[in-house]
Amino acid sequence: MKPPIIVQIYEIQDPREAEKLIEMGVNRIGSVILSPESWKIPAVRDVVRLVRGSGAKSSLIPLLPLEDDILRALDFYQPDFVHFCESVPLSRERREECATRCAEIARIQRRVRREFPPIGITRSIPIPGPGLADPGPVLETILEIAGKLAETSDVFMTDTFRGYEKPNADQPVEGYIGITGEVCDWDMAAALVGSTRIPVILAGGISPENAFDAIGRVRPAGIDSCTQTNARDNRGRPVRFRKDLDRVRRLLDEVRRAEESL
Repeated sequence: MKPPIIVQIYEIQDPREAEKLIEMGVNRIGSVILSPESWKIPAVRDVVRLVRGSGAKSSLIPLLPLEDDILRALDFYQPDFVHFCESVPLSRERREECATRCAEIARIQRRVRREFPPIGITRSIPIPGPGLADPGPVLETILEIAGKLAETSDVFMTDTFRGYEKPNADQPVEGYIGITGEVCDWDMAAALVGSTRIPVILAGGISPENAFDAIGRVRPAGIDSCTQTNARDNRGRPVRFRKDLDRVRRLLDEVRRAEESL
């Protein structure tokens, strides 16, 4: 029997909200360290501790450019997973830069494994949005990146990469992948799932409206939602770090429906 589909919800910075999500059935709770200047967030450490006492798992994104700062944060928080989401160039014209970047990423992940063996490593894999005129070369690069990082990763997570020709172009957080609220190319994501032994979590614009179709198309080990399960302001714009619990509940219902159909 296949294990239940992972449902990962980011950006959870409040232990009270984390507790509600766990009670609803979310089995992976993601939090974010936003900067080197404010890397110690007591509420986030409380989230990690709360999750540790449940059947769920915690995941932490450290948006910290310095390696020593990342290690210091992991020692402070001790999450179940550290999630690295630095951008990597996908264009064939930048293959050498891509290879160099992957080698540096693998080195850091290897060090994390050595110094924090209980902490699993989630690695974001960049995937453009749908509709590329010639997706073949980009998919080839994506699979090459996954191959270079598989040895030092426990989980892959696809996420939407805007302006893939330029690694920092139009990303909501410069230098990192994620929180676009836009879907990635599901065919490319499915190709990644079919080509690697590493469990793949599908992210990028996952919502209650598309989760069922996404799971059927991609067959991932899990799905991740951030922007599309956020609360909205009076103009309909997502509010960071606050979830719409009704949308999360509907997302969970769609995931369970997809499990039954599979």
